[in-house]
Amino acid sequence: MAPASPLEGEAASLGVPTPSTPVLAEVHDLIFWRDVKKTGLVFGTTLIMLLSLAAFSVISVASYLILALLSVTISFRVYKSVIQAVQKSEEGHPFKAYLDVDIALSSEAFHNYVNAAMVHVNKALKLIIRLFLVEDLVDSLKLAVFMWLMTYVGAVFNGITLLILAELLVFSVPIVYEKYKTQIDHYVGIARDQTKAVVAKIQAKLPGIAKKKAE
Repeated sequence: MAPASPLEGEAASLGVPTPSTPVLAEVHDLIFWRDVKKTGLVFGTTLIMLLSLAAFSVISVASYLILALLSVTISFRVYKSVIQAVQKSEEGHPFKAYLDVDIALSSEAFHNYVNAAMVHVNKALKLIIRLFLVEDLVDSLKLAVFMWLMTYVGAVFNGITLLILAELLVFSVPIVYEKYKTQIDHYVGIARDQTKAVVAKIQAKLPGIAKKKAE
């Protein structure tokens, strides 16, 4: 079995899930553009929505989307009614097949979703407590530095702009990495080794860290 790449190893250490379930596999195929039409539709739709939110309020965007959807469904419903009246057919409601679909969420499925969500919530709470109560000084300092950098990012970008950039990265970085995997792994490995060396030097100079390692 081939050794994991630096990026793959880093993802595993951060707890990033691998496509081991149908849902994750579908997301994996989506961001890697396995089906160009499907990915293009999802990417284009979400990008247009985010750009709309950047230009208009959430209420306006939601209202326009609902109006657009209702315009399509109502127009199709009226069109089919006229065709049935002219042809004197009895095809019935054009959306009957969809209206008969059972979309009710069972209590068992609801509890499964809640239990799965609670696992992640508990992990997040434990991590927050560990960072803010300084269980590990280095990890808390990393968070402080990251938040300090985010203050500058927040001064330049708003939340919607960051979401737009995040979407562009999600739908571009994986496919670029897949194409230039060898070259990227090489430079990521160099950067990771240098980062570890710097962190080791900082830990050696921080009081209490060296003592903790010695114990």
